[in-house]
Amino acid sequence: MKITHYIPAIARILLGLPLLVFGLNGFLNFYSPPSTPMPEEAMAFVGALMASGYMMKLIACTHLVVGALLVINRFVPLVLFAPFIVNSIAFHLFLEPSGLAVAGVFLALELYLAWAYRAAYRPLFIARTSPA
Repeated sequence: MKITHYIPAIARILLGLPLLVFGLNGFLNFYSPPSTPMPEEAMAFVGALMASGYMMKLIACTHLVVGALLVINRFVPLVLFAPFIVNSIAFHLFLEPSGLAVAGVFLALELYLAWAYRAAYRPLFIARTSPA
């Protein structure tokens, strides 16, 4: 079997494991925040998410579920979470640039997996269709 056969699995795990860890951290708080302060605008954004009372737990839960599903190879085309990646890129591009490289790696893995599973998305791009 060729090595290219394993690349989607490697990408799944490289994307899934950090999400699983970040999701668990949202509930167990085992990872301490960075020692360098974030820019004021970034702190305001994160503060607003925390002040909502639910958004940080929802993000942690999403990370946990998406990470677990990617790692165990279940519903992979369904769990690709492009909206979060877009927000992460925008956050780091406009508010907190030091994390842009990591967000870029996540974006690359997401785009690769979307390409690898493109056959699952093909029916979504039919211009006209009828209900079942």
